[in-house]
Amino acid sequence: MMGTTSASRSLLLAGAFLGAFTLSAAAQQPATPPASGAAPAAQPLPPGSPLIGRPDGEAAARLAPVAPPPIPTQADKLPLAKLKVPAGFNIEVYASGMANARSLAMSDKGTVFVGSRLVDKVYAIADKDGKKSVKVIASGLYRPNGVAFKDGTLYIAELSKVSKIEKIDENLDSPPKPTVIYDKLPKDEAHGWKFIGIGPDNKLYVPVGQPGNNVLHDADHGQIRRMNLDGSGAEVYAVGVRNTVGFDWNPETKQLYFTDNGRDWLSETVPEDELNRVTKAGEDFGAPFCYQGNIIDQELGWGKNCKDYTAPVGLMGPHTAALGMRFYTGTMFPKQYKNAIFVARHGSWNKSQKQGGDVVVVKLNKDGTVKSMEPFLTGFLEDNKYVGRPVDVMLLKDGSMLVSDDWNGAVYRISYGKQKVAAK
Repeated sequence: MMGTTSASRSLLLAGAFLGAFTLSAAAQQPATPPASGAAPAAQPLPPGSPLIGRPDGEAAARLAPVAPPPIPTQADKLPLAKLKVPAGFNIEVYASGMANARSLAMSDKGTVFVGSRLVDKVYAIADKDGKKSVKVIASGLYRPNGVAFKDGTLYIAELSKVSKIEKIDENLDSPPKPTVIYDKLPKDEAHGWKFIGIGPDNKLYVPVGQPGNNVLHDADHGQIRRMNLDGSGAEVYAVGVRNTVGFDWNPETKQLYFTDNGRDWLSETVPEDELNRVTKAGEDFGAPFCYQGNIIDQELGWGKNCKDYTAPVGLMGPHTAALGMRFYTGTMFPKQYKNAIFVARHGSWNKSQKQGGDVVVVKLNKDGTVKSMEPFLTGFLEDNKYVGRPVDVMLLKDGSMLVSDDWNGAVYRISYGKQKVAAK
């Protein structure tokens, strides 16, 4: 029975790539008119489809989610030479060969864990004497996007559950199967993949996105939950959240900051993605009634007022898909980056001229609001096409920063200062 279930799940996961290609291609190819000349009947879209609500017209019909390559890019084919960082910084390939590399976490011993969304695997990047090796430490999972680490235990968030693997560093070559600690998450595919993190309160934070582009949903969606590390004591921490795939805690105030993706198909220029701050448990950030703090939704916002919701502390650009983010608490980068936020913007798909596909640095005012947003890592977008798509960022112990790229299945390392050259 277990073998049959595993095989079925593997087929389903493999089909995710095919489905993504099919969706993109079908959305962009003109329909073949029937021989009779009669207008073809519109095929209903599946629940939660990102194409629900797409306006009529030739320009909109060309827009659809961008399917990634089905396999990781070979190391010598990675677009490293196209990637640009500010003067004084260096970028190199940290590890490659990890299909759909997404969220990042690091153990106390320096092992880097990498989640995925479209495949069934969680990877570990082990570094021994400067030599890195990639290992699959969990497979047969369903959308294991989120990873977090605490006190020797790796936590993994799938579509509808959270699991853990204890003493993972000691068992990289023969890891035990994950043990489920929480299985009360919805099973909706739309915005079902999850970023997870462990807060300064020693609790596990897990988001639940809206089950569609822009929908009235039940009380189990559109929120961030938190729970004890054993999965007990789950509670709703924030609501009015459309789809967050990245968050971190301000090292000074200990307040949670999170990115949130705005709705689609309102226009190409609004709403913008958001950077939000939680100042107290139970705050409502507006979705699906209010977006970017000042736009009442034209479909669902009747009778609502944006003043009744917590406004974002900053805007991240329209449809840029702001995902993973981390406060910079290291010492390697120049002092102007201290406690700034690095945000990976995966890049838009529903804009005629794509935007994002980069890592930006967000600097804050003393009151915690956004002072500025500047480009930091660019080059993933070339001639309106992606050569890579950043997903998450994470600091190493030496203060350098990792950036994951699910398009190429790779992780890059950004450092500052003169690079060390190995002796010949």
